Amino acid sequence: MIRLDLQFFAGEKTEKATPKKRLDSRKKGQVVKSQDVTTAIVLLFVFLFLFFTAGFMRDRFFVFFTHSFTEFISINVLDIDQTMIIYQEIIVQMAYILLPVMAIAVIAGIGGNLMQFGILFTAEPLKFDLKKIDPIKGLKRIFSIRALVELLKSLLKISFIGSVTTILLMMNIEKVLGLTFKTPHDTLVTVGQLVALMGIVASFVLLFISILDYFYQKYDYEKNLRMSKQDIKDEHKNTEGDPIIKSRIKQRQREMAMRRMMQEVPQADVVITNPTHFAIALKYDDEKMDAPIVIAKGADFIAQKIKLIAKEHNIVMVENRPLARGLYDDVEIGDRIPDQFFKAVAEVLAYVYRIQRKI
Repeated sequence: MIRLDLQFFAGEKTEKATPKKRLDSRKKGQVVKSQDVTTAIVLLFVFLFLFFTAGFMRDRFFVFFTHSFTEFISINVLDIDQTMIIYQEIIVQMAYILLPVMAIAVIAGIGGNLMQFGILFTAEPLKFDLKKIDPIKGLKRIFSIRALVELLKSLLKISFIGSVTTILLMMNIEKVLGLTFKTPHDTLVTVGQLVALMGIVASFVLLFISILDYFYQKYDYEKNLRMSKQDIKDEHKNTEGDPIIKSRIKQRQREMAMRRMMQEVPQADVVITNPTHFAIALKYDDEKMDAPIVIAKGADFIAQKIKLIAKEHNIVMVENRPLARGLYDDVEIGDRIPDQFFKAVAEVLAYVYRIQRKI
C-alpha cells in the first residue's frame, strides 16, 4: 500500500487568489497588463491622425521651409540675439507640427492602460530591490517559459507585420515605381499616404496580436497569484485573528461583563428564582423608570452566585418558577420587562415592599 503525505499537497498553489491577495498585489503594481495593447493603440491613433491631418502638416512644413529659406538665409549678421530669435521661431513652428502628434500619443497611451487595469497610482515598482539584480534569477527569467513566449510573440509580430506591409507595397507597386516621374510635392503626398496606410494596417495586426498577448498575460497573472490552502488559512488567521486569541478575548469580555453584572446585583429590589436553576435580579425606581428592568440574570452556577450576593446584601428572594424561566428566556440584561410580565412582577414587588415595611 502506498501512503500519501497530505502535507506535501498542502503547499500546492491550486486555489484562486482571495480578494485581499488581489488587492495587495494591485497595491504593489502587479496587474494584468500587456504592453503590446498600449503600443498598438498608440500606433493606431497616431497613424490615423497622420492620415487625416497629412494635408495640414504638409502645409506647415512648407511654411516652415519657405520661411527658413527666404528669411533666415538672407540675414547678414548673425549674432547671439538673432540666433535666439531664429531658435524661438523654429521651436514654435515645430510645436505646431509635433505637439498634436505627441498629445494624441499620450492620450492613447493613457487610454490603453486605463482599459486594462483602470486608475492606479503606486510607487512600489520604483523601490530599490536587490532581488531584481540577482544574476541567478536573471538567468531563470532568460531561460523560462515566459521568455519563450516573448520570443514567439516577437517572431509573430515581425512575420505578420512584415508580410502585411509587403503585400500592401506590392499592391501599390505602380505608385512606388512612378515616384521618379513625379514632382517633389506629389512624391511627398504619395509617400505620406503609403506610410500612413502601412502604419494603420500594421497597427491593426499588432492590436490583434496584443489581444492574444493580453489573454496570455491574464492567464500568467492568475497562475502566479494562486494560493495554497495553507496560504488561505494563514491569510484568514492574519485578517480575522488567531482563533485561540479570539476565544481568549471573548472569554475575557464575558468575564468583565460578568463582573459588571455581579456589581449591579446589590442594587436590585428583588431576585426571582426557579429556585435552583435560574435567578433574575430586578430593579425599579418609580421616579426614573416606567417599568422594572433586569440588571442581572443567570442559570445554574451563575444563578447560585447571584443568590449568594443577594443574601449577603439582604435582598429579598422570591421563588416563582414560571416567572423566572420566562424572564430568563425573553428579557436581556438592561432591558425593561415586557407587558406580559407586568402583573406577575407587580405582585412580586408588592410582596417585597410589604416585607420591607415590616422590617
